[in-house]
Amino acid sequence: MQMYRDTILFGGETLDTAIDLTSAEYAALAEFRRQIRRFLHFSETTAKEHGMEAQQHQLLLAVRGLPEDVNPTIGELAARLCIQHHSAVELVNRLEKAGAIARHAGAEDKREVWIRLTPAGRATLRKLALAHRAELERSGPKLARALLHVLREGRRAQA
Repeated sequence: MQMYRDTILFGGETLDTAIDLTSAEYAALAEFRRQIRRFLHFSETTAKEHGMEAQQHQLLLAVRGLPEDVNPTIGELAARLCIQHHSAVELVNRLEKAGAIARHAGAEDKREVWIRLTPAGRATLRKLALAHRAELERSGPKLARALLHVLREGRRAQA
């Protein structure tokens, strides 16, 4: 194994490392990434089959899955989807036009805009969620095994 020094940015911090991963660690990471991509491909395809883009499905899921103490604002949804505020606005506009969501004034601050699912949005999300749960029941064990393999290889290399 070749040793080298490199500077890596990780979570906004700079990590200085003098080691490389082993071939087994690279293989484990590659398999984990493949399993993630397979699930994401399923998700993208399933969303399109239901007439929406993957990010639109993710926004519906984010609205429905918010903890009760979190307000469904565009800013909150943007943060949960890891997208810019203006991108979330565009997603909301398209979903509102499709009849999947509606905007309404916040409970305490009427200047605040909250997003809620319409009955049509709930129905579409329910179909998508059931399909995703079934797929995770099918492919989840492979994904979990791949993640465990990454973690085991990392521990082995550190020992």
